[in-house]
Amino acid sequence: MSEPNETKTETPSLATQAKSCWETYASPEERAAMRDLAGRYIAFLSTCKTERETVHYVRAALTEAGFAECPDGDFAGDAVFRVLKGKTVFVARKGKTPLREGFRLVGAHGDTPRIDLKQHPLYQDCGVAQLKTHYYGGIRKHQWLARPLALHGVVAKKDGTVVPVTIGEDAADPVFAIPDLLPHLAYRQVEQKLADAFEAEKLNILIGHSPADPPAATEEAEGAAAAPTDAAKNGKDAIKTKVLALLHDKYGIGEADLYSAELQAVPAGPARFVGLDEALIGGYGQDDRACVFTALTALLAAPQPEHTQIVLFWDKEEIGSEGSTGAKSRFFEYCLDDLIEAWDPGARKSRVLAAGKALSADVHAPIDPDHQDLHEKLNSSILGFGPVFCKFTGHRGKVGANDAHPEYVAWLRNLLDGAGVPWQMAELGRVDLGGGGTVAKFLAVYGMDVIDFGPSVLSMHSPFELTSVADIYAAMLAYKAFLSS
Repeated sequence: MSEPNETKTETPSLATQAKSCWETYASPEERAAMRDLAGRYIAFLSTCKTERETVHYVRAALTEAGFAECPDGDFAGDAVFRVLKGKTVFVARKGKTPLREGFRLVGAHGDTPRIDLKQHPLYQDCGVAQLKTHYYGGIRKHQWLARPLALHGVVAKKDGTVVPVTIGEDAADPVFAIPDLLPHLAYRQVEQKLADAFEAEKLNILIGHSPADPPAATEEAEGAAAAPTDAAKNGKDAIKTKVLALLHDKYGIGEADLYSAELQAVPAGPARFVGLDEALIGGYGQDDRACVFTALTALLAAPQPEHTQIVLFWDKEEIGSEGSTGAKSRFFEYCLDDLIEAWDPGARKSRVLAAGKALSADVHAPIDPDHQDLHEKLNSSILGFGPVFCKFTGHRGKVGANDAHPEYVAWLRNLLDGAGVPWQMAELGRVDLGGGGTVAKFLAVYGMDVIDFGPSVLSMHSPFELTSVADIYAAMLAYKAFLSS
């Protein structure tokens, strides 16, 4: 007798019995609004491929909307924000009720799996110059081979100058690549386990091929060509030398400056509509910049709030929310201390935190049409049926999870149903096969209600992730309804 989840008869999920977002938002006006949002989202994804670029975009949008940047602890005004180290942002808008009566918080992360350069990256071998790398977050290494890559980031010089670097996005720019092994020589590789077949230390990026010009003849040579050095004869360093000369000419940096650089290799090129009907969006970094964009858009579109609105965009989620810019840091607490002092003096921080309601705005994995056996369909989400509540994350017995309380789930169901926003409830894969982590548990420690909630992403953590135009629109409306509650 076959197991229930192996039967050929499909068990309809609650999502399949409900309306999809396409049915819910069927009017010409709604479809036009959906399309407009998707176009702006594609432009955002194409521009914001690192945390710093994302924060730069957020800062500009907030400033244009009248939010005041308050870097020194004084949250003067009713709409304020603070940026930490160019990678994390705290945003707040004052509500009608005192802060001690709670707040509505949406927290997302702006970092994405990628390929980072090592601090001593540049070397030459076999007629090419390459860059040594160390991957960041949960990548599938083979997906990054034999595809065009761009370099984004900053180089900090000893004099305090920080030089932004972007190479590979303009049509006139060169791109970079990690070469792949040809099939004729890959017989042993294809017999290996996938985890063993692609070595992290071999994810080296091609950056140059031609040698530097030989030095001009000296007077001592009396017009004869100067004798070539050993390095020039065998090309030991000439290609590397030329790469360094090009970097110096364009950015004014030397090899030693790479010690204090933060350079990332990301997929080159813009995000795109996918499919003949252009109903999907393909691009890099949608986990979790889909939630950054929709939460920011929702905040700027929301009316004057009943409760204080807080939006947080963190760094480092993909590596456990560590560091001074991750959700484990005290940045949120420090900002809340200053907010209480400015907006509700005398309020106890513990009371403010416990009265808060939060959404951990992170994406979810829908049923993959080619790998349906990895999902338990009754508790899975479907692309295009709205953003997804994930009551718990963690792995194997809910280890490391925030498990949202049923009273809060019921409150959210009522809120979104009242706003006419489609939503789904799902878990990430079959038991003992799936799992993951988010920032939810780092907010739960304060006693506030929190649950994971965000749009679905196919091909998650790949260089070209896929979302539904309809889900992006519904997620924005859901965050707007929550922030306005």
